Amino acid sequence: MDSDSTYPLVGLLPSRPFKSHEQPSLPPTAPTPANLLRDSPRLLRDSSMAATHRVSAVIFDLDGTLLDTERATRDVLKEFLGTYGKVPDAAKEEKRLGQMHRESTTGIIADYGLPITVEEYSEAIYPLYIKRWQRASPLPGVNRLLKHLYKNRVPLALASNSIRRNIDHKILKLGELKDCFSVVLGGDQVPHGKPCPDIFLEAAKRLGVNPSSCLVIEDSLVGVQAAKASGAKVVAVPSLQSQRHCYSIADLILYSLLDFHPELWGLPPFEDRIQGALAMEPLLSNAQIGDAVQNNTHTLIAGECTYDSIPDQISGIFFGWAKSETYGVFKAVVSTGWDLSPGKFERVMHICFLDSHNKAKTEDSLELLLIGYIRKLQSSENISQAMSITDEDQATARDALDLPAFCEYAKTRGALDLPALPEYAEPRNGLLLA
Repeated sequence: MDSDSTYPLVGLLPSRPFKSHEQPSLPPTAPTPANLLRDSPRLLRDSSMAATHRVSAVIFDLDGTLLDTERATRDVLKEFLGTYGKVPDAAKEEKRLGQMHRESTTGIIADYGLPITVEEYSEAIYPLYIKRWQRASPLPGVNRLLKHLYKNRVPLALASNSIRRNIDHKILKLGELKDCFSVVLGGDQVPHGKPCPDIFLEAAKRLGVNPSSCLVIEDSLVGVQAAKASGAKVVAVPSLQSQRHCYSIADLILYSLLDFHPELWGLPPFEDRIQGALAMEPLLSNAQIGDAVQNNTHTLIAGECTYDSIPDQISGIFFGWAKSETYGVFKAVVSTGWDLSPGKFERVMHICFLDSHNKAKTEDSLELLLIGYIRKLQSSENISQAMSITDEDQATARDALDLPAFCEYAKTRGALDLPALPEYAEPRNGLLLA
């Protein structure tokens, strides 16, 4: 999805929707291709099918796929229209999802009766976007995947409906990883934007490969449609979880790139899991302890910081450190997903306290620092069952948090580029979270 062409919708749909109970069962240990293929809407159920999905190049969308620009720019349209005494209309903005910049801008001017031209609108709103883009960060799993593919010399392209000027500004948030792409294309550099296939056909041409040998990774439905029309394989990582049912044409649907497995596409596999655990960029949030679910496991009432710091795509079993007002810092496993049942559009979180001597106190406030990922949620029609934290999950987390790779990661990275919260300053288990 492109934040500067589809921004009208951002912030108008529920910002806290979406549950994860639709996810397939996945063991806590490293999965096999046969297990992973069950995620595919085409029900590729045996590992021999994986060989038919070999690709030689990967093409990424930008907004909502690599960068979390959607949340960063959530209130831009509201702020802009407010200067004209107007309020965004969610029904109108939903129709603009995925449109090119000029098309969506023309519609906004007409729908709200703005006394300005397309050029004047673009000039006026651009500074608001520049300011908000500074808040955007790479989504979970992005740095890992880009580094891995680049290291293994997989040709990479970036193809976005955003105009090229905006891409050049936003891509700076990827740091040195922006140089991984040998091709960068904006929607203004091809005759027609997504859902037409032009941008992916041109990207494949510039990479020197056939479109059918490309894998496209997209978050928006129009992007998936464009990629399929080009003949490429497509992995969808929806940024709007409530629309997951619309993505059946994709070859694979994931919740986040933490669940991407290159070997399914004939690409070199990751080799960075340590005893079933995956290190990741830290996620810092706050919450309040809720009712007990089972021994040492409680529900969590997400705080406002949770929605500011944990991307909507995050779903699964994670581990890290929790700081309680009562007990200080201790090891924890957190399961999180989204409840989409009628009348409920909210993130659901459970926490399992690994230090058994600590007895959780309901309504106690917590600060959470998640530094590792274990697996997807289990498949279940019941969100609470889907989020069950198994004994194996607990063992994996407990062992991982004693390993230097995870301790050092949290120690050296845990306090960088994170929202301002009360500092972790209490040393426990040989780790100082500060």
